[in-house]
Amino acid sequence: MTKKPEVLAIIPARGGSKGIPGKNIKDFAGYPLIAYSIMAGLRSEYVSRVIVSTDDKEIARIAREWGAEVPFMRPAELAQDHTTDYPVMRHVLDWLLENERYQPDLVVQLRPTSPLRPIGLVDAAVSLLLEQPNADCVRGVVPSAQNPFKMWTIDAETGAMRPLLSIEGIKEVYNAPRQILPDTFWQTGHIDAIRVNTILEKGSLTGDVLYPLYIDPKFTIDIDIPSDWPGAETTLRALSNEVVDPANKRRQFPERPKFLVMDFDGVFTDNRVIVDENGVESVRADRSDGLGFGLLKAQTPVECLIISKERNLVVAQRAKKLGIPVLQAIDDKATVLRDEMRKRGMRAEETIFVGNDVNDLPTLDVAGYFVAPADSHPDVLRQADLILTMRGGRGALRELCDMLIRHWQMISHNETLNGDQK
Repeated sequence: MTKKPEVLAIIPARGGSKGIPGKNIKDFAGYPLIAYSIMAGLRSEYVSRVIVSTDDKEIARIAREWGAEVPFMRPAELAQDHTTDYPVMRHVLDWLLENERYQPDLVVQLRPTSPLRPIGLVDAAVSLLLEQPNADCVRGVVPSAQNPFKMWTIDAETGAMRPLLSIEGIKEVYNAPRQILPDTFWQTGHIDAIRVNTILEKGSLTGDVLYPLYIDPKFTIDIDIPSDWPGAETTLRALSNEVVDPANKRRQFPERPKFLVMDFDGVFTDNRVIVDENGVESVRADRSDGLGFGLLKAQTPVECLIISKERNLVVAQRAKKLGIPVLQAIDDKATVLRDEMRKRGMRAEETIFVGNDVNDLPTLDVAGYFVAPADSHPDVLRQADLILTMRGGRGALRELCDMLIRHWQMISHNETLNGDQK
């Protein structure tokens, strides 16, 4: 059996940011910027420990709150504007060896200023490094936005331009069509996975042999000045279901789900309402959802309930047709959900709530699993355990019903097999 490597995640976070004061712990889409890197380390299958190296007490406090270790304060001389990464990484390793007799096999560097990490990125980097025994380092890269073969330097004495790069066999490379130029890549701050002996024996964070981990450019953001911040937050919210996000705990699908509780508007409907000249409201629902609930009732032990903020006859009529009990005019859905679970003897780990808007979010702390239609509010999408591929009122509930039916079929199959084995 291959021994699992000891992987240490190091997050360098000094306190002296000039462009954006307090950048590493500044609120980024609702959470401290550093929390995104801490979560990336903690949620890795490979990472054994997550350590923040900082000279700032407030950064240390917040890092500990989010689950990182801060076993020491970084010396001031290693927290200057000109300080490079190598002495910071070396200081961490030397301190751990001297004070704890601890030395990892690999180090993963997670810079706080690159918070948009795709889910699984850290493990992908470590896996790639392990698969390439000759590699000293794996570094995250994206295609260069600008081709460096068309870049120039300027002679300080004469003021004349000189090409930055050249290629043998291509005259005036800066005038050549880009199609014949080599592909080039820019290193991002998302991830560096490094063998510890590269740091300790070669005195380098990269060594001699580097392998690239290709990252989709959409995850690359630059936060250099305060005006960059809002755009970066917008990007994060747009990609929240693809990146490691502190807002999302991503709990496991219930082992034996027995209670399905749903909001109505935006879940059973497409969240639009049609009002005629007499003020009578009507909504649009999906017939496939109705068939899905019929199959769910016939093939599983799952109980269903609708909890709606609205007091509207159309809600009651749709629920009656589907044979699902409904509670209307509910402002505090979390309290009502808790009461209904107690009445029915349902545990949190057996309960699924389906919601689409911010007033549904308090149920996250009550139900064991939260599901959102694909077109839910962005804040709901960030926190949902599962985002359906279909939209509310357009097949989202049918998708979930089918998922529950398959899940219970698998349970029944496994129980039958276990019975045969006995």
